[in-house]
Amino acid sequence: MSRLIACALGVLMSTTTFAAPPLAKRIDDAAAAVESRVIACRRDIHQNPELGNREVRTSKLVADRLRELGIDVRTNVAHTGVVGILRGGKPGKVVALRADMDALPVVEQVDVPFASKVRTTYNGQDVGVMHACGHDAHVAILLGVAEVLAGVRNDIHGTVKFLFQPAEEGAPEGEEGGAALMVKEGALENPSVDAVFGLHVTSRYPVGEIGYKPQGALAAVDSLKITVRGKQTHGAYPWLGVDPIVVASQIILGLQTIPSRQLDSTVAPSIVTIGAIHGGVRNNIIPDEVEMIGTLRSLDAKMRDEIHARVKRTAESIAAAAGATATVTIDPGYPITYNDPSLTDKTLPTLQRVAGAANTRLVNASLGAEDFAFYQQKVPGVFFWLGTRPKNQTPDEAASNHSPLFYVDESGLLLGVRAMANVAVDYLNANAK
Repeated sequence: MSRLIACALGVLMSTTTFAAPPLAKRIDDAAAAVESRVIACRRDIHQNPELGNREVRTSKLVADRLRELGIDVRTNVAHTGVVGILRGGKPGKVVALRADMDALPVVEQVDVPFASKVRTTYNGQDVGVMHACGHDAHVAILLGVAEVLAGVRNDIHGTVKFLFQPAEEGAPEGEEGGAALMVKEGALENPSVDAVFGLHVTSRYPVGEIGYKPQGALAAVDSLKITVRGKQTHGAYPWLGVDPIVVASQIILGLQTIPSRQLDSTVAPSIVTIGAIHGGVRNNIIPDEVEMIGTLRSLDAKMRDEIHARVKRTAESIAAAAGATATVTIDPGYPITYNDPSLTDKTLPTLQRVAGAANTRLVNASLGAEDFAFYQQKVPGVFFWLGTRPKNQTPDEAASNHSPLFYVDESGLLLGVRAMANVAVDYLNANAK
């Protein structure tokens, strides 16, 4: 009898000692174990950047790694996109995690051993190529997440979809691309996604911090083109013609009153920016025509429509007053990146757990734009910021995203893996029936 009791106690002690740790701890431990591979992957992709819809090497790297992990793979989505499907061991919902893969036409100026030396042709021009926005980090993080979750798949309630997306920065002229084309080609279907999550590295916040914003987090973006037509004449006799350069300058100033004087700025911020103006070929000739291009940014859907109408009215009216004409063309771009408030609230405890409550910051909306918004138009989603600024730098000292000096402190990538992996599993397990 005493032997039986001792044996039973031995089994109990063995079970207590060697029981599998809670799932969150297993995820964090696995993330720590893959950190070095995530960094190596990021450096490889950084050294071999590819522009939008041309991410052939990156796409193959992603697909090969997902297959090694036993994840079902679909390739050639939206040109070079990859969709991976990891089915958990238990029934449940479907969550999608997204990483963008494309680089920018920028000549790198960062002094690191794995700096990009790549050059290519972009819209007919010879350009350098650099991951100046951190998409290399996004791909490496999500591949790390895939490895972590593949290791705990038996304990996952539902399915995880990995969306490796091309052309977030925009497709080449004359091509479709990005999240809109991913959605169009069924990336959120078969199986249907219930929620989607994404992150973006940034130099605005230091390593160890996560920024989040419910509702409108990033702006809708629209491209603006205004063509002003006047009447050509000699520069010495302007009264014999209609000067479209002067009219264009008046229009530029008039447009600035739209966000500052014509819209309720307490509702949401907005921007009307003219980024280029072209007209004339000689110092003493007033030309027939001036062309301006710019960008419109807004964080409120109704305000976006108002801006469109007011830009058109302002340009046409100012031109008409001078005897010129103005043709306004507005091409809609990305919608507002809208973080579902309920899903954000439910996700926040996970972010606070992995980063610490003090390091999880409610941040202001940004007038930058993200095509992640196209996923959020179909299913609830949350997009958050991952700090990758070295802790010894201030925000003013750190180069911003899209700069040739943009730098990612790789010690911040581990938090990205932990955050995305835990967010996915917590969402699925919280919604398990």
